[in-house]
This record gives sequence, C-alpha cells and structure tokens, in this order.
Amino acid sequence: MDSCGQLVSAPGGSLEGGGMRASPEFCQPDGFREFLFLGAFLALFCLLPGIAQKAQGNDRSVPKYDPHTETKIRGMVEEVKLPPKGSEKEIVHLLVKNGTEIVDVYLCPKFFLDEMGVGFSKDDEIAVTGSKVKQDGTDLVLAREVVKGHDTLVLRDDKGNPVWS
Repeated sequence: MDSCGQLVSAPGGSLEGGGMRASPEFCQPDGFREFLFLGAFLALFCLLPGIAQKAQGNDRSVPKYDPHTETKIRGMVEEVKLPPKGSEKEIVHLLVKNGTEIVDVYLCPKFFLDEMGVGFSKDDEIAVTGSKVKQDGTDLVLAREVVKGHDTLVLRDDKGNPVWS
C-alpha cells in the first residue's frame, strides 16, 4: 500500500483482486487531512468568542419601545447622565424627579442631541411621553417626546421607532 492507502504492486507485478492504482490528483500528502482539520478547528475556535460576545452585547441593549405601556410624566431633572467622551453613539439618560419618585428616562444617542442643538441641565422642568419598560429588573422610560419650556424634542415616531436611525 502507498501513503494514500491504495494497493500497489511490486515493479513488473500485477494487482490481484481487481485493485486500482491511486490517481496522483486525488492523493494528498501525509498529514494533509490532519492539517485541514486542525485549521478548521482553530478557525472555529477563534470565531466563537466573537460570536458569543456579539450575542451577549445584544442582550444588554436598550429594551424595545412598547406603545402599550406609554405614559406621561412631569418633573425636574435631577441628573444628566452622559456617555464618556468617544462614546457619542451611547444613550443619554436623565434622572427625573416626579413627586417623590426618581424616574430613569432614556433619551437618545448623544450625537443626536448634539445635532439637534439640545441640552438638559439639573433643575430643568420637563414633560416626557414614553414607554415604561424594565431592564435588568429596573423600571425606566424610553422617551418618545420631551417638552422643555416651549420646545418639543421628538425622539421616536408614534410606533416608537427612533428618528435618529
């Protein structure tokens, strides 16, 4: 037998039992199959953590807007939570004091507030229309519309789709 596992005869001999000679185009060198298997295994091993991390990242995203849980709140801004510099695509949110309750209000990515020329400060009086949802066991409001003074900032359409996308 040769390295391809094919039956071969001695020089000048014949193949008994109907054996066939290996065609050189189908014969791979020793270790080729092991090399292919190892390469495929390593590629898969390297890709899996990235796929798992991407899936996990999706779980931590902002919850989906639900028009059925839409509510209106009025209050004073207690704190403005901005994403760190270089993370302008992350969501700005406000802690709004509504009576004795503090409500976490998710607005939009910082870049969108910057484009609109809108800002919020502590003690601003605002009215928010948005969807009351839970994330990691905590109540929050995904803002659809924020009124500050005579200005109305529209962040989502009537179905809750973001207008910044």
